[in-house]
Amino acid sequence: MSSFSNIKELINTLAWARELLHEMFEKRKSFVYKYDHALEILSQERVETLISKGVIRNNGSYLEMDDQFQLFFEQILEVNEEINTSYINENIQQVKQQINFYLQENNENRKYAYLKQVKSALRKIGRITLRNIIDLNRNIENAFKAEANYTIKIARLEAFDEKRRVIFMLIEQTDRLVTEEERTFFISATDEELKQLVNQLRQQLTEARHNLIETQKQIIEYLNQVKYHSSIIEKIKQVKYLKDQFELRAKTNVLEILKENNAVMFEPKPSYPLKLSLDFLQTDAGHQSKLKVAARAKLSKGRGLPVAEMIAGEYLITETEDEIFINLDELKNGFIASGTHLFNFINNYRYPRSVSFEEKITIFCQMVGIYENEFIVSDKYYQDETVEYALVYPK
Repeated sequence: MSSFSNIKELINTLAWARELLHEMFEKRKSFVYKYDHALEILSQERVETLISKGVIRNNGSYLEMDDQFQLFFEQILEVNEEINTSYINENIQQVKQQINFYLQENNENRKYAYLKQVKSALRKIGRITLRNIIDLNRNIENAFKAEANYTIKIARLEAFDEKRRVIFMLIEQTDRLVTEEERTFFISATDEELKQLVNQLRQQLTEARHNLIETQKQIIEYLNQVKYHSSIIEKIKQVKYLKDQFELRAKTNVLEILKENNAVMFEPKPSYPLKLSLDFLQTDAGHQSKLKVAARAKLSKGRGLPVAEMIAGEYLITETEDEIFINLDELKNGFIASGTHLFNFINNYRYPRSVSFEEKITIFCQMVGIYENEFIVSDKYYQDETVEYALVYPK
């Protein structure tokens, strides 16, 4: 297998193979991408070139993207589901090592190179930690919802909980690294970018701690649900076994339990007869339906009821009564533009109909209750001949 000689050759190869790589990356989990499908996109010569360069692998009649390139694309696009805690630990060890080299080095150029690697590792630690937590939560959700085997589901959730503990330990280790263990270096290294990176990293670690607390709660809740459902399934299997062996009544108290259970599912199913409309019953089809029901019920034709006299036309004349309603929104708009207090405005307003003093009091109370956020109710009160009221002004 030949490798790429330079970065330019790598980029050019990925460029002319982009359509094939895009389609294979989308189908990376299905394992059904055939060699013939690739020939529909690229020539056989170019497909063989990708295989020889190690970009894709030939597995019989199928093609697979190489793990190295697939991992690269997943990390760049942040769609990797693998939780790699060792990568965080490697960056922590690299920070310690580069700091040690920095403190022992006297040459300024080499010291700057070590400092640059420290800053690069700090960036990776914060980004990878948050990414691992996102992947962890997604894997926990998928394991709980998609895994059908209860034993495997519990084992996977417990494994994810162990990864959560490892991530939390690495977070604490990183925090001690920048605040206690290598405090001398971070104080002595007069680099403004390094200070900003440390502050950003500590913020990311704080966010990661909070997310892990929620993750722990979710795992505990899922484990409790799975164990509860698993116990129910085991009980159902035992009941099914006893039923198949015709020993259910002899070895259990199922009859006593069913007698004490008053669940709705044991009640008889109610029936809701369909009532035909009067308009349908007055049609020919409705009349035929009535005859069929009467014949089925063996009902004889009864004597018809006497017909009542016609209702006088004067009783059928409809009368309408118009009522004028008072628009409170219109009152509010007028009050805001009036420049006076609310009670005075309501008392002197020109209504479209006659309004009594008691109804004006009701309107005053309604306005204060409905538009309290748009009015200012002062502490001053005023009393006329009959009532005492607060002075209310618009805001």
